[in-house]
Amino acid sequence: MMDLIFYNISQLVTVAADGAKRKEGAAMREIGLIEDGAVAIRDGRIAYVGPSDGIDISKAERSINAFGKTVLPGFVDSHTHLVFAGAREGEFARRIAGATYAEIAADGGGINTTVKATRVASKVELTEYALHRLDSCLGFGSTTVEIKSGYGLDFENEIKMLEVVRELQELHVVEIVPTFLGAHTIPFDYKDRREEYLTLVLDRMLPEVGRRGLAQYCDVFVERGAFTVEEARTIFLRARELGLKARVHADQITPGGGAELAGDVFASSADHLDHISDNGLAHLRDSNTVATLLPGVSLFLGEQFPDARRFIDAGLAVAIATDANPGSCMSENIQLMMSLAATRMRMTMEEIVTAVTLNAAASLDRSDILGSIEVGKQADLLMFDVPNYHRIIYHFGVNHLNTVVKRGQVVMEKSYASARD
Repeated sequence: MMDLIFYNISQLVTVAADGAKRKEGAAMREIGLIEDGAVAIRDGRIAYVGPSDGIDISKAERSINAFGKTVLPGFVDSHTHLVFAGAREGEFARRIAGATYAEIAADGGGINTTVKATRVASKVELTEYALHRLDSCLGFGSTTVEIKSGYGLDFENEIKMLEVVRELQELHVVEIVPTFLGAHTIPFDYKDRREEYLTLVLDRMLPEVGRRGLAQYCDVFVERGAFTVEEARTIFLRARELGLKARVHADQITPGGGAELAGDVFASSADHLDHISDNGLAHLRDSNTVATLLPGVSLFLGEQFPDARRFIDAGLAVAIATDANPGSCMSENIQLMMSLAATRMRMTMEEIVTAVTLNAAASLDRSDILGSIEVGKQADLLMFDVPNYHRIIYHFGVNHLNTVVKRGQVVMEKSYASARD
């Protein structure tokens, strides 16, 4: 007996990988499309994938007729900063009125605004704020979400942020992957004590994170005004000793060597990459690091979009994420990022689907159980009120999501009540 069966699915997009951890280059266009398909779920796992006439719906506790609808794997949002306090819409208003980021920062704004608010917020407050943001993520189809620290920037508050992330793992149905980002920037209260802050990260923060298992990854912002390549290399070596894998904020503003470093340390993901060099591209390809592109940041800041074609044509695996954060992309809407990838990053519909499912899962080292609809994998599914997957990306700014299944359980269903009822 099956727990749940979706049948008569107009388009079932499986993103089947046949054991591969990621899809690279041209393979990103292979999405395993099945028309008039069916998916059966038992004990939280996928038990059947195929045509509707290959499954007996009477042998299910519940069956859902998905005629006229599209089913995809749960989206994986592999880069977010969802734990923070305060908001920066005032700074946003100043910026669109003509103020520069440097001017805002000189007035004590920018990331310092968020750091100050996050430091004074209690764990209860931070948890409540983040739960609402996770609800939003789930509402757009993200069933797995990475969350970074990085707004505490001292020992007490970086640990506090990661303790909040751990609590969120217990409280929310969204699967959460924690990342330590103590090396986000040099905080304002250490601006003349750079070496002292680096020592704090290396000798106190990282050992505590490793000892308590508070994070699975260590991330560093490698950029002019943040951390140098050599500083980041030292941090990553220490993190590796403590059992943390690497992720890198790389080449967002300048081709500063972040991508090369990501390749050298075999990072699971290198993110941003708006200004990556040819040498950086080669390093990523040789290391199997996933290139994670963040189109929402480019939209929000009014800056150039990363050239996804350059990565895909070079044979890399590309992922797309929201980078939901209060300063450069205040949005949890991964469906919007998909539309931006199509219109501003020259990605095909199929490449985009792969980028928010299998490849995003690969960037979190979870593509063995997530990111595709295949027998034996965890049953994370999305059903959309559209007859084909193209419509999700084409009809942008509208949430087409109908039903969300996480670990085999229906965790969200759309209500059809309307003013016409």
